[in-house]
Amino acid sequence: YVDEEKQEMEKLSSRYASAIAHSNNRMMVQMVTTMADFSQIPLYVTDEEGQIIANAGVPGITVGSSISEEDLVALSGGETITKEYKAGEGGEKFLVSGQAMESENTFMGGVFVLSSVESIDQSIQRIRLMLTLSGVGVFFLALGLTLVLSRKLSDPLVHMERATRHIAKGDLKTRVHVSTRDETGSLAQAINDLAVDLQRYQDSRREFFANVSHELRTPITYLGGYARIVNKGLYESEEEKEKYLAIMQKEATRLKRMIEDLFDLAKMEEGKVDLEMEAIDIKEVLENVVERMQLRAEEKGIDMISTLENNVPFLYGDGMRMEQIFYNLLENALRYTEDGTVTVDLKLECQERVLISIEDTGIGIPAEEQPYIFERFYRVEKSRARKYGGTGLGLAITKELIELQGGSIAVSSQEGKGTRFDIRFPIIPDEKEEQT
Repeated sequence: YVDEEKQEMEKLSSRYASAIAHSNNRMMVQMVTTMADFSQIPLYVTDEEGQIIANAGVPGITVGSSISEEDLVALSGGETITKEYKAGEGGEKFLVSGQAMESENTFMGGVFVLSSVESIDQSIQRIRLMLTLSGVGVFFLALGLTLVLSRKLSDPLVHMERATRHIAKGDLKTRVHVSTRDETGSLAQAINDLAVDLQRYQDSRREFFANVSHELRTPITYLGGYARIVNKGLYESEEEKEKYLAIMQKEATRLKRMIEDLFDLAKMEEGKVDLEMEAIDIKEVLENVVERMQLRAEEKGIDMISTLENNVPFLYGDGMRMEQIFYNLLENALRYTEDGTVTVDLKLECQERVLISIEDTGIGIPAEEQPYIFERFYRVEKSRARKYGGTGLGLAITKELIELQGGSIAVSSQEGKGTRFDIRFPIIPDEKEEQT
């Protein structure tokens, strides 16, 4: 607005200066001032010496006074003067635009056109008021939006906090309502998943302790009962005595195995499993385990078939732990197979690893149970697990031992048709084999 006003004043002052300079009428100055008075355009005119010779409605300016030497020099040099003028203390403010009057390159004086800045100040004040009111309005609008957004963001978090406190106190049925798909919704879903996992872990743990107490009580009862019979001589023949002693030995072995599993589990939870890593002949390890399990397979009428390739390189691992791995898997296969076959395969899958497959034709594992069979304390279908025995530790320990030796295990099973475990181990690099 100010720039437009200055441009308009420059046009007027230039027009008046040109009209006076190029007129031969001595009354032209008077005519211009009269026209300015009529148009309510304040202006004053100076001669070539800077003396004011005419004034049209400019307060504080008197005819006969002179402009400043600085303004006179600027005018005589052909410059346009733009400045502010205030009519006395507390008087009205003006914008001033001055143009030189020249005729045939002769300086004749100057014309100064003024414009009151009162209207400009009023406009600026209105703009300031509008900006202030807008700023206040925007502040309260932002405050309201912030409160709404914070409530929207904080309410789910408060609910999650309450839910986690309930879960921490043992109320594992607590769930958080998932209403969005953003980070908050993901966090709520994670809390729900955590509650589900904790519930499953608690149920498995409770079942585990019940099973362990049952499994421990059974051999202890057998040992106590038959030991009392033998001790008091309540048998009728030496054959019967030998039978009772054999049962006691079998139950003692079973008890020892169970305690070893618990001990292994405790060490794994503390990360204190000691492995004696060395180059091992995996084929020889498998042959030893298959030979030990052959008698049990014959007792159940199950065919045990082993196909072990000869060109398999040495692996880097713990020989005793490797035997434990395959013993656990074969024992499981024989336990859950009533008739049919148990197959053991060993082959070089590629240049980097070997594949050991143990497959049976047993009862199989339901599809919904397969993701959890390697979890500690987990037992497939509790009623069947009790029928076939076991504590739910074997596969968990097996998986831990395989992964500690750099291998991996996968399961595929069909209920009623059998189960297959695929174990993969990396082959020793040439330089490590040479060092070994």
